[in-house]
Amino acid sequence: MSQSNIHPSAIIEPGAKIGNNVTVEAYAVIKGTVTLEDHVVIKSHAYIDGNTTIGAGTIVWPSASIGTKTQDLKFKGEKTYVVVGKNCEIREFVTINSSCNENSVVSIGDNCLIMAYCHVAHNCEIGNRVIMANNAMLAGHVVVEDFAIIGGMTPVHQFSRIGQYAMVGGFSRITHDVPPYTIGAGSPYKLGGLNLVGLKRHGFPLEVRRALAKAFKLTYRSGLRMSQALDFIESEVGTNPHVKHWIDFCRNSKRGLIGFQGISAQTLPEEDFDDLEELLEEKV
Repeated sequence: MSQSNIHPSAIIEPGAKIGNNVTVEAYAVIKGTVTLEDHVVIKSHAYIDGNTTIGAGTIVWPSASIGTKTQDLKFKGEKTYVVVGKNCEIREFVTINSSCNENSVVSIGDNCLIMAYCHVAHNCEIGNRVIMANNAMLAGHVVVEDFAIIGGMTPVHQFSRIGQYAMVGGFSRITHDVPPYTIGAGSPYKLGGLNLVGLKRHGFPLEVRRALAKAFKLTYRSGLRMSQALDFIESEVGTNPHVKHWIDFCRNSKRGLIGFQGISAQTLPEEDFDDLEELLEEKV
């Protein structure tokens, strides 16, 4: 505990690993299996339990609860983990449960902002620089990729994924996978197109934004079957890493893409692919 500031009323059990320049405020509880890396700040009344690691520079605000037993009824006492990355802010009354299944991990990347009253359930994976606004809630096995934003009061169904750079509006209901780079909101959820403002802010070149726009239109507006649209994107739109991520995300969807349910799909003969540009202009 060298060079750390530990309030006398804080409870730190034997076995806890405390890095340098760590601050633990009054009445916080740190259990014996917890690791706090350098420069971590634990505010008053926070409760850190389980096999939990809090990354360097992260701040945990008052009354947050991290690493407690999963709420999954299938849990049988397996050894599980919670890993919070570096320079995150875990705000007031956030709950991050431990995982379910032996050696499984709930992971939160670096530089994330998890606002007040958010919930992260068992087996969730959150990438880097993710923002969850107040009262956003993740059920079990949810994956949130890098730079995604989830608006307040939004529940995300178990096993769903939210792709990188996607922006989900507040008061939405996420029941299927939200494709990367998109923006949308509502219950039922409606996609508005690409998250163009977000992509510009993150420095996406114009040619990449155009390629992603074409990929989005082919997937959602052409009326093609998913597999055929993705094949066409792969062969015609380009091979930059972001388009490839779009293709891989869509192909690997297990719950299905949000907003794709109920779209009337057609099978376009190969010889008609040359007319697809005209078809897209009519659909958009």
